[in-house]
Amino acid sequence: MNKTRIALFEGNPGQVVLRNVPLPGPAAGETLVKVLGCTLCGSDLHSFEGRRQVPVPTILGHEIVGEIIDQGPGSPREDLQGQSLNPGDRVTWAIVAHCGDCFFCRRGLPQKCLRGVKYGHEPFRGERSLNGGLASHCLLAPGSTLHRLPPEIPLGMVIPASCATATIAAACEAAGDLRGAEVGILGAGLLGLTACAMAHDRGASRVFCVEPGPQRRARAVDFGAVTCESADQLKSQLQSFAAPPGLDVVLEVSGSSAALEQALPLLRIGGTAVLVGAVFPGPPAAIVPEQIVRRQLTLRGVHNYAPRHLQQAVDFLSGAAGRWPLADLVTDWIPLDEIGRAFALARDPARIRVGVVP
Repeated sequence: MNKTRIALFEGNPGQVVLRNVPLPGPAAGETLVKVLGCTLCGSDLHSFEGRRQVPVPTILGHEIVGEIIDQGPGSPREDLQGQSLNPGDRVTWAIVAHCGDCFFCRRGLPQKCLRGVKYGHEPFRGERSLNGGLASHCLLAPGSTLHRLPPEIPLGMVIPASCATATIAAACEAAGDLRGAEVGILGAGLLGLTACAMAHDRGASRVFCVEPGPQRRARAVDFGAVTCESADQLKSQLQSFAAPPGLDVVLEVSGSSAALEQALPLLRIGGTAVLVGAVFPGPPAAIVPEQIVRRQLTLRGVHNYAPRHLQQAVDFLSGAAGRWPLADLVTDWIPLDEIGRAFALARDPARIRVGVVP
């Protein structure tokens, strides 16, 4: 039987084990893909370092692009756009394979499917659970939503589509119509930089970024932010607005409780805060309910995304090449056999994304 290579996280912080396991053929509804590349998301790093609980053992990695090599009976033969799917096609897929019929699927939340399979987050129970990107192959579960990728999008730009880019598409949708809006982005990692560019493309009049790290702060202007500074500096700058001071929308993508506390005072009356980054345990945030009521603020939480947001992400990236330097944000490509080095590099805040290739 053919073999595939996996990096298995067994729950010991800072350690993964490389193994060769049998490579199965796809069963009914499944699609077998060869992994072309996987980027290390911040949540992968949190799990690897023990700050975020995941079922173990597990194959981490959920920002993935692959090439179809085999299709089981009844597996998807068309992608989100109705394009045919065949062996040799370069594809990405939604982070959650969903059933389409459970309580949450029927209510428009397929990302919370009660029978869902979440890539890079499932327990490894043998070769039929190849569902993480830190491997040579993935076995896509029934209910997976695939997207055949345009050849012109570089690999480094498109790999994060299935997590960071699609999540920001969902966050922008939750924020409402951004045309003419003053938008603040808290955090200048991949989520924040993508949010700057996407908000700009969706018609925001001005995009401001808040980022404490000087290395990341300098990048935000390249992605459409008019300025990137501290929350106090931005609050002072907003006082000079001709309109009532403040922002219409804040996207909080850093995951910091302190950032959330900084976000709400930045909003003007009727503003909306969308919370995206808090995907690991942190301290509670001090929020004054009276201020939310009196200023008629809206708070939204976004976790993962629906398949339509993956479509929006790929559409955005198709138009982003040559306009936004997203492809430059994967700074290193590390072989799977050196996965420990890849995680060590990903700890460096100057590196937005580290890529892993089989």
